Amino acid sequence: MIKKLRAGIFGGSFNPPHLAHQLIAQKALDELDIDLLIILPAYQNPLKNISPSPSKVRLNWCKKIFDDKKMLVSSYEIDNKIHYTYESIEYFNELYEVKYLIIGSDNIKDLTKWRNFEWINDTIAWIVFTRDDIAVDTSLLKRYKIIKFDLPINSTEIRQSGNLKHIDDKIKQSVKNILEGK
Repeated sequence: MIKKLRAGIFGGSFNPPHLAHQLIAQKALDELDIDLLIILPAYQNPLKNISPSPSKVRLNWCKKIFDDKKMLVSSYEIDNKIHYTYESIEYFNELYEVKYLIIGSDNIKDLTKWRNFEWINDTIAWIVFTRDDIAVDTSLLKRYKIIKFDLPINSTEIRQSGNLKHIDDKIKQSVKNILEGK
């Protein structure tokens, strides 16, 4: 029997992907016992409004900036119009041994709204990246690791401000064009 690669999944809207996403991905590779980190841009987060950036554009941005050989940028959710994390975990568990799901601490408050949360909670360990300004209540999580990460950058603020200083140069012009409606 062939041993499956150990993997973690780092999903998100990546709208746009920024320096903090890149550093979180690298820190996950450095700190977790995994062979592969799957970067998984969401087709459409069911708990968020429609994204101003088309899913294929966000996928291409991710492919350009996550370029480590131990990172796989997957189009699975976008190609299959997948809305729910559990479906992606099921799919990737066929290919790999998915051990971890990486989230920001701001996601914890909504986890019980996730479809099949209990199954996800039984299946993986949560890797929670914290920010100073967000309290972390891990009481619902069965297995988890907290990783302190104090880089206050988020995609919403980038979209609202138009400030692209935390956007990789490889995608900066494309992000600017989207934000300006070009």
